[in-house]
Amino acid sequence: MSYPSLREFLFALLLFITVLALVFASRYNRLYSPQTLDTEQSVVLHIHERIGLDQLHAKFDSLGVEIDREELLWAGSILGWRNFRPGRYEIGYELSYDTFLSNLARGIQDPGNVIVHSGIDIPIFSQRLSRQLFADSASIAAQFADTSDIALELGLTGEELFARMLPNTYQMYWTSNPENVVRRIYREFSQRIENQLDQQIAESDFDLNEIVIMASIVEWEARHSDEKPKISGLYINRLNRNMLLQADPTVLYALGERRRILFEDYRFDHPYNTYIHAGLPPGPITNPDEASIRAVLNPEEHDYLFMVATPEGTHEFNRTFEEHRTSSERWRRWIREQYRIAREREEAENAGQ
Repeated sequence: MSYPSLREFLFALLLFITVLALVFASRYNRLYSPQTLDTEQSVVLHIHERIGLDQLHAKFDSLGVEIDREELLWAGSILGWRNFRPGRYEIGYELSYDTFLSNLARGIQDPGNVIVHSGIDIPIFSQRLSRQLFADSASIAAQFADTSDIALELGLTGEELFARMLPNTYQMYWTSNPENVVRRIYREFSQRIENQLDQQIAESDFDLNEIVIMASIVEWEARHSDEKPKISGLYINRLNRNMLLQADPTVLYALGERRRILFEDYRFDHPYNTYIHAGLPPGPITNPDEASIRAVLNPEEHDYLFMVATPEGTHEFNRTFEEHRTSSERWRRWIREQYRIAREREEAENAGQ
């Protein structure tokens, strides 16, 4: 029986070491190469509760991200990342196993856009944010109770706090708790309104709360931003003449719904109904945007005291009540015509069935 020579043994050993090194280098490259999770387009991964490697692979699969299960399990075991925290994570930026898995394990999230719209109410605000964040709508709405920690700390009612939810697009972490979310949005109001417009606020005939109240009415009334200074000027003209504000949005707020106002609605006895109570209402009726606030600080100077809606969604402005009556009658005729057209269309559809 012949034995391999020393040269053959050394060659075999060298070959074994070379293969082992190549395998190690390949595995090392898979762990730390930034191309490991390179996808064709950005994919967002949401983790709702702590999960393991198998559940993580299932989430990849549901998102259409192709990744070898055995390799994922191997990489997680080698690197020591086996459990992953709730959060929002972005896939598609040439991440390595090491970077990506460690981010998930430590809860290092990628922030996302949170959009706050103007002219809404607390329930709608809460529902929309709950769809953009890992928080339920009830916990968000609870921040606007008069007795919430943030309202008490700021010395605001819940309505006043909500009116300061400045419309904008915010970068936030998905798992941010509701109180921190509200504080973040309030800071934006403080910086962009209280700080940047401090001189104009100081020179205004209204204090900040009154400015926000007036701006909330303007926000609800105006469908087009370019009308906001004119509408603001009209309401200020009424206040300066000791007239009732007679703002339709305050009636709708008092009624608790948005619909066409009926004649009897104007007599609805409620503190916010400016058809029967003088001055501004006790609080804001929605969250105004910056344009509405600026419109109150810089109202258009004119002699208009009345306005009526137009079919185009704008307003026709009048100086006298007689002019206003004529404009109102035109608007009522248009409304009646729309009802007639709708009724005839419905009758025609029913006849064709």
